[in-house]
Amino acid sequence: MPRVEVKVSPRVLSWALVRSRKEITIQKKFPKIREWLSGESMPTLRQLEQLAKETHTPLGYFFLEEPPVEQLPIPYFRTTNNGSTDQQISCDLFETVQTMKLRQNWMREYLIDVGQEPLRFVGSAKLEDDPQQVAMNIRETLELEEGWTSHLPSWTATLEFLRSKMEYIGIIVVVNSIVGNNTRRKLVPEEFRGFVLVDEYAPLVFVNGADSKAAQMFTLAHELAHLWFGSSAAFDLRELRPANNKIEQICNMVAAEFLVPQHELQQIWPSVRNKSEPFQALARHFKVSELVVARRTLDLGYITKNEFIEFYEDYLAKERSSTQDNGGWDFYKNQNARIGRRFAEAVISAVRTGKLLYREAYELTGLYGSTFDKYAEFLGFGGFKQ
Repeated sequence: MPRVEVKVSPRVLSWALVRSRKEITIQKKFPKIREWLSGESMPTLRQLEQLAKETHTPLGYFFLEEPPVEQLPIPYFRTTNNGSTDQQISCDLFETVQTMKLRQNWMREYLIDVGQEPLRFVGSAKLEDDPQQVAMNIRETLELEEGWTSHLPSWTATLEFLRSKMEYIGIIVVVNSIVGNNTRRKLVPEEFRGFVLVDEYAPLVFVNGADSKAAQMFTLAHELAHLWFGSSAAFDLRELRPANNKIEQICNMVAAEFLVPQHELQQIWPSVRNKSEPFQALARHFKVSELVVARRTLDLGYITKNEFIEFYEDYLAKERSSTQDNGGWDFYKNQNARIGRRFAEAVISAVRTGKLLYREAYELTGLYGSTFDKYAEFLGFGGFKQ
């Protein structure tokens, strides 16, 4: 049977490769990819189907003359390119945002249907407001007293506590390091640390779980600020620095004040500045990571930028080496982070009351059949069977 090649635009092929962030892997799996890119030869339909699957690209895109323009439905701020939003995004980020948007839209309709009132804190702050006052308003809404971290044993416990407080006031909190439950599609912190989808009924924040635990705390605080200002966005926050954008810079100021109040740090700094490990002492006091307090001391001019960069790189290297072992990982417990417990409970309740079909629930959660049932039981919905 003769070999039938399919004409494909090299520009579309190149776009799909870059979008996948898997150029090296794909070149190994498809030895003739260079010939396809140069136009020397073309793939067969079978090869094109395999390439579409490998690059997570809809097959129909390969029959276009020019690459499609994929844009996030929210602003995308990069620290490294001064806030420019024109850099091509990966398929992983694009699909993750689309999935979260789908969940949020369902949650919004569900909450309106059951009589939920709009959340007053969403968009309640203005850019000209004092960051310290905004941070105070956030703490009050979350019912966090001044010095709220003092009763918590560690900053990792503080991170979990903050997540639970956010969900309690109506925020969908999702923390995931992969696309859905696909362990072969890991999210890259260098591309984005998180994003915020503002909505007065179902605000959603997503934290890149592949990021360091230390940075995740700051991401959550930064996202809280975005909700208060009513501004959706995705961001990378390299070195915990904002992009060259006013809303990003204000949100960073609020996040820093929320986690490490300036007046407290000013009082404590003189007593720890000459210690061999001043950031450890500050971290123990504020129950945040050393990374967060180091960034705060830089912002207040207590250390130089070079001193912070040196500490930042050393800290992340140590954290990566100490988190290689994933022993004790629990699939169902982890779904509370990947799906968001507040969202999951709403979906399960809708299924039980007949407002949502199983098929729809599977699509919304990414859990199917007995896995969905077992997770429902894990959340306390006893006897949950089809």
